[in-house]
Amino acid sequence: MDNTALENLSGPGKALKVEAPDEAELAGLIRTGTARLHDAHNEDLALESQFDLAYNAAHALCLAALRRKGYRPSNRFIVFQVLPHTLGLGPEVWRVLDKCHNTRNLGEYEGMLDVNARLVADLITATQRVLDALNAQPC
Repeated sequence: MDNTALENLSGPGKALKVEAPDEAELAGLIRTGTARLHDAHNEDLALESQFDLAYNAAHALCLAALRRKGYRPSNRFIVFQVLPHTLGLGPEVWRVLDKCHNTRNLGEYEGMLDVNARLVADLITATQRVLDALNAQPC
């Protein structure tokens, strides 16, 4: 994948900064993202708990993809926005993650976490796509 878009987003005051990948960090992000995704499938948990696990799994895995490319984000959301450039994933994935990011923020900052089974299922599916794409990339 061409890194031009990522390069254009990096620099002082921009969304990304250049930082060499760290293998221990990558391994930890992938390990925790994978574990959280696994746990998110547990239907004995409340939907809110499944959502929280899947969202945090998605964030960890998307961050791992960006870190593998040699960049660190200045905010949480950018890791989802750059998925076409880090993992080659299209709008069918990042739009779900965008919606879930907004849902998460409403819950975290305004106490209005409104999730349903469809949203959680879509989030788990999108997160699995991220994990699959990450695992398919050479290290």
